[in-house]
Amino acid sequence: MAHLSFCSPIMHLPRFVLTLLFCVTSSLAVADSSGPLGLDHRLAFDDAALWSSGNLKAVEYGSALLVLGGAMYEGNESRLGKTFWKTVDAMLLGDVSAAAAKAAFRRQRPIDGNDPGAFFKSGSDNSFPSGSMTHITAIVTPFILEYQKDTPAVWLLAALPAYVGMAKLKTQEHWQTDILAGAALGIGVGYFATRRDSAWSAHVLPAGFSVGYKKSF
Repeated sequence: MAHLSFCSPIMHLPRFVLTLLFCVTSSLAVADSSGPLGLDHRLAFDDAALWSSGNLKAVEYGSALLVLGGAMYEGNESRLGKTFWKTVDAMLLGDVSAAAAKAAFRRQRPIDGNDPGAFFKSGSDNSFPSGSMTHITAIVTPFILEYQKDTPAVWLLAALPAYVGMAKLKTQEHWQTDILAGAALGIGVGYFATRRDSAWSAHVLPAGFSVGYKKSF
């Protein structure tokens, strides 16, 4: 019953977060885990091709360029265009929020020391939360929320945060709770942006951007 009472309030969250939570608490849990939720432990370092920083940067920068390009091409009038612009809002808000939280918590990365409880240390420590996880989750959340009923295949986008989260763990850049916090923050800003009637970024930029290249030309 305790498990059900915990799960019920969060069943409205995107399923990829529940999948991540399951992976962290089950598949990755070990006896000597510690940290805020008793989940954190350093994985064996693995920067093979699949988990390399180059691939991660390609996913992060490529997704950002795709969102910005899609927003400027579609404009802010079609359903797809509005979703793109709301995703721009979520991405920017997520990136800024994650950066602020990193500066506040100053948590040491696993690669710099095997102590999940090392918070509020050096100003160069910025492990919590995972900015990469916040970034990619903030990007996919608006699309999943907008199109999940019409196009169930949109859930395939959940593979992106799952990949980023695992890569960050394997390269010892983040702890398990860093990943979960980043995912939660990304979902929060994505949900907030989706619930708004219009995207503020579409109105802040010059009108030519929000009208859209497709309509202008």
